[in-house]
Amino acid sequence: MRYLTFRDLQDKLGGRGRTTIYRDVALGRLPKPVKIGSRLYWAEAEIDAAIAAHGQ
Repeated sequence: MRYLTFRDLQDKLGGRGRTTIYRDVALGRLPKPVKIGSRLYWAEAEIDAAIAAHGQ
C-alpha cells in the first residue's frame, strides 16, 4: 500500500488548497488521513476510490 503526503495529495487533486482538502475530509468526500509518527498520510488506493466515487 502506498501512502501519499499532503503535497502528493494536493498534486493528485489538481492543486487544491489545504482548507478545501480538510473540508472534503470533514464532509466525507475524502478519507481521513492516517497518522504515522508525527505526520499525516493518505492511502493512495482510498483516494483513488474517493475520486472515482465522486467523479472529481
